[in-house]
Amino acid sequence: MNDQNTKTVLVTGASSGLGRCIAATLAAAGYTVYGTSRRQQQDADGVRMRVLDITQPASIDQCVAAVIAEAGKIDVLINNAGEVLGGMLEETEMDAVEAHFQTNFFGAARMTHAVLGHMRPRRQGQIIFMSSLAGLIAVPGEGFYVAAKHALEGYAFTLALEVHRFNIAVSLVEPSFFKTDILAIAKHAPAHPINDYDGVRERAHHLLVEGVEQGENPQKVADKVRMIVQATRPKLRYRVGGDAQIVPILAKLLPERLFLSVLRRHFGM
Repeated sequence: MNDQNTKTVLVTGASSGLGRCIAATLAAAGYTVYGTSRRQQQDADGVRMRVLDITQPASIDQCVAAVIAEAGKIDVLINNAGEVLGGMLEETEMDAVEAHFQTNFFGAARMTHAVLGHMRPRRQGQIIFMSSLAGLIAVPGEGFYVAAKHALEGYAFTLALEVHRFNIAVSLVEPSFFKTDILAIAKHAPAHPINDYDGVRERAHHLLVEGVEQGENPQKVADKVRMIVQATRPKLRYRVGGDAQIVPILAKLLPERLFLSVLRRHFGM
């Protein structure tokens, strides 16, 4: 069992990308960090890796129980695991959409429910959700990813209100483009493409690839998460990256028709 004065942090999706960077950064800061992955991974950078499939309730219960049994507690849950589902809305098969929501939304909700039963009686805890700029605006060619992130935003906002009196802090991290390997597990090609979307589909995918390849250093996100974990009174929302700062402001300040026109031009629509 660990020193009870040291926070225990559980990070989902910690085998690669932002999750790996976040977990390693928190471990270097002195926290006891457990990272999860669908397949067994070796412990690295001070992160204790555990197997977890966030789409399977039994796997979630087993992982959470094992961490609590070993560490004695979970102080911070970072819901990071997720994937990108690209493609135009009409072309996307509903089976793919349901699988996407199981990972990007229901997985985070299930993880949250699993730790709340531990945090609430202790009257302390912190839950951080990795959202996205896509959770704030519309992005053609990533519509169901956008929908899942919007759902996560609404869930986290409501959760923050409901658990505040139990001394449980809830935060959303809303990054724009960062240079990670997220596209390696992204799904894009439609099973039955519709000719009317030719050109726009390719333009949207190109912009996504370009954004990730030219994205900022993911350490910037990890440092922000470390700051949130260390904060005495963490805020609900944290936007990280240039686009995440600017685009929501433009959406708020510009007339809606003008903002939509800017988006259409950007995506060649």
